[in-house]
Amino acid sequence: MTCWLLLSTLASQSAMAKEWVFDVYLDKSKIGQHTFKLNDALVLTSTATFKVKVLFINAYQYEHQAIEQWQDDCLTSLDAHTTENKVNTYVKGKLSSKNFAVETVKGKQELPVCTMTFAYWNSKIIEQSKLLNPQNAEWLETKFTKIGVETIDVKNQKIDAIHYKLDGSLAGKNKLNIDLWYANNNEWVGLKSITPEGYTIHYKLR
Repeated sequence: MTCWLLLSTLASQSAMAKEWVFDVYLDKSKIGQHTFKLNDALVLTSTATFKVKVLFINAYQYEHQAIEQWQDDCLTSLDAHTTENKVNTYVKGKLSSKNFAVETVKGKQELPVCTMTFAYWNSKIIEQSKLLNPQNAEWLETKFTKIGVETIDVKNQKIDAIHYKLDGSLAGKNKLNIDLWYANNNEWVGLKSITPEGYTIHYKLR
């Protein structure tokens, strides 16, 4: 019985291993790529590289990598590094028996034992009222609104997907406006966001 349970657990974890690769567009111009890799041990590696050019000059550069260890649907550790126009930000987090402790150069904060980042690949984030931003350690209040089923293009095919609107705020100030799409099997297939300047960022799944 013990052996059967072990094999069952390993098979379940192996089934979780997955990769999402998105080309990222600013309005109609491709600016980079964002990749999410989830391995058998439930370690998620998120890697993003964006470059925006204006008149052949690099006007904006962004590089981000976050390594997240998950257990079930809860974060157990986080190690993130972001470079935005040569400004570096580091975020580290670790689960203890009492809380999930997050540390940056600005200080520390203690979050609930079961904390989630903006893990779009896990549709259970839709059930959360607060999420941790791994780029800057902001603990944001989140509200998900189901818009409905829409037909969208994914990998040159038209599929039906459920559209959600995500609003994120901190101390009453709006921080994020994101649209998410999930296929009927809860598979993440699309993302769109409006920047503070009014530009549209669109993730296109490869």
